[in-house]
Amino acid sequence: MFGFLKKDPIKKLEKEYEMTLAKAMQYQRNGDIKTYSALSEKAQGIYEEIQKKKSQG
Repeated sequence: MFGFLKKDPIKKLEKEYEMTLAKAMQYQRNGDIKTYSALSEKAQGIYEEIQKKKSQG
């Protein structure tokens, strides 16, 4: 009955993915490639999780 009040987990992951990519870009611009690489790897993991959840339905 109140399903519309529940947050969509895919949208939450997509928001986290976008924020992580934005952070990574800032670190890259500042020359901190090590942190950029770590955040990019984290973003890739989030993206893969999003794709897995979308394929499940």
